[in-house]
Amino acid sequence: MRPPVATDGPSITRLIAHCPPLDANSAYCNLLQCTHFAESCIVAEHGGEGGIAGWVSGYRPPSDPESFFVWQVAVSPAARGHGLAGRMVEALLDRPAAAGVTHLITTVTEDNRASWTLFEGLARRWNAPLAKSALFERETHFAGAHATEWQARIGPLPR
Repeated sequence: MRPPVATDGPSITRLIAHCPPLDANSAYCNLLQCTHFAESCIVAEHGGEGGIAGWVSGYRPPSDPESFFVWQVAVSPAARGHGLAGRMVEALLDRPAAAGVTHLITTVTEDNRASWTLFEGLARRWNAPLAKSALFERETHFAGAHATEWQARIGPLPR
């Protein structure tokens, strides 16, 4: 596992495309995450293959600097079921860029079982409460074109 670099951008874009129901970001957005936000993002490489097996993007919201927002989690089908997503999130929280973080936040659609399983599992492992609330609603924020995004807020985190 390592911080991403700009040349990872195309592989990350392909990985996200193979991980429904994730929203596809533009290739440019992924490149910005790999450069401007490299310290708050992480890639996991396939052993010996050099390809990208996993990707987690995130950042510290300027209005809530004690929180770490997980934007996307993508794990290749071949790498699923081995706890990689959780290890990547924990590795991000162990970086100096996450010093002082007390809460992890993310948004997840109600039907994204894999993400709910990940974040509920992390909350249990950390023995931390998980609060769930609607953040961006289908009709109000997406004009009916996207499912409601539910915010999961975990914390306080064990540090």
